[in-house]
Amino acid sequence: MPHSQGTYTLVTDGACSGNGTDDSRGGWAFILTDPVGAETVLTGGEFPTTNNRMELTAVLEGLRSTPAGSNVILITDSSYVSKAISEGWLDGWRRRGWRTAAKKPVANRDLWEQMVEGLARHREVRTELVRGHAGHPANERADRLAQDAALDPDPAPERPAGQKQLGLDL
Repeated sequence: MPHSQGTYTLVTDGACSGNGTDDSRGGWAFILTDPVGAETVLTGGEFPTTNNRMELTAVLEGLRSTPAGSNVILITDSSYVSKAISEGWLDGWRRRGWRTAAKKPVANRDLWEQMVEGLARHREVRTELVRGHAGHPANERADRLAQDAALDPDPAPERPAGQKQLGLDL
């Protein structure tokens, strides 16, 4: 598998007002910085949705935009995302047939299955959990972008030619 030199930094965030209700509005954003400092920013949104779905979508879209075979530092304020990737939750869910330790179905399984594929495309994805709203400049920026995307009346992201839409059925 071809790979690129250097490490990419992926900062992600999701936002949702009315979390989980029929009239909820969600937004997601990522800021991807390549090894030489060039930046790619993409946002989008969905409704109805949940905050966790938006957090996951931001990571998935960011990983898709990162060249295969890359080393990635994923900066997120979502302990749900960070722990699932870095503390083995994701592997445990897969081993148990997409069941939690409490034997309940894993929430957002469709996105987690896509996450397995997204993570596998890269040489290494290391998570870095930051406190939200605590002054991390890139996280604050991603948060503002995600909140703005949640308010967009037409939340579908504009994609470069050839980039496929997530297959989400909410």
